[in-house]
Amino acid sequence: MENRSSRWHSKKNNAKPRPATHRPHQKKMEKNPRNMQISIIIPTFLEENYVATILSRLKKAKTPIEIIVVDSDSRDKTVEIAKHFADKVYQIKKRGISEGKNFGAYRANGEILVFLDADITFPLNFVDKVLKAFEDPTVVGATCNIMPSPSKLGEKCFFYFYNLLIWASAKFKPHCRGEFFAVRKSAFMRANGFDENIPCMEDHELANRLSKLGRFVFISDLRVFESLRRFRKLGFMRVVGMWLMDYVSLMLRGKPVSGVWQPVR
Repeated sequence: MENRSSRWHSKKNNAKPRPATHRPHQKKMEKNPRNMQISIIIPTFLEENYVATILSRLKKAKTPIEIIVVDSDSRDKTVEIAKHFADKVYQIKKRGISEGKNFGAYRANGEILVFLDADITFPLNFVDKVLKAFEDPTVVGATCNIMPSPSKLGEKCFFYFYNLLIWASAKFKPHCRGEFFAVRKSAFMRANGFDENIPCMEDHELANRLSKLGRFVFISDLRVFESLRRFRKLGFMRVVGMWLMDYVSLMLRGKPVSGVWQPVR
């Protein structure tokens, strides 16, 4: 179990992170039928109620994958649970979703990285759909349909049209929500990863930068489901309003309005 803080080091200063000294449950990655390796990276903070569900489901994937959990110093049983399922489990002192994602990406063996939130559910064949999308060497990143579960009719309609917007924008100004974000590792490294200086919208911001390196695509035949715990606690319209303000601010000012993205548990 590794316990340390980390910062993403840019190529400008040629700094590299120190290698991990202990990697629990580490195993040699097998090649999948498409001859590409894939790593799943899940950043966590106080996720003991969700992490076992997503990790146990990932273990059922028929295509070989590497599972990495990067925890932001949780004081619950998140890490303890993750150690039973994941190939690599890290705990870092600094809290931040971009920090966790970047930390895991640097330690991943896969040629394709897939970032998932801990409260996501997905079809067991999602790995094959991701790999199929990346068979095209011009593809550097991808997202898919993200729907709420459980949800009301109005909520389903909102997410349906939101997914249409993300699909339509993929050709000229890609957007990508952090619940599901796939990227070719070589492009991720060239782009210097997620921006750790912004507390949210890091997924949209990176998708936009990646689109300058290649194609960012929408996997239309893949659908994953997210928990609506934030919407339930804060209110649907309030969350949507926050999204809108942060996104417009990111596009106009280069950074979101929100100074911090509070976890909801």
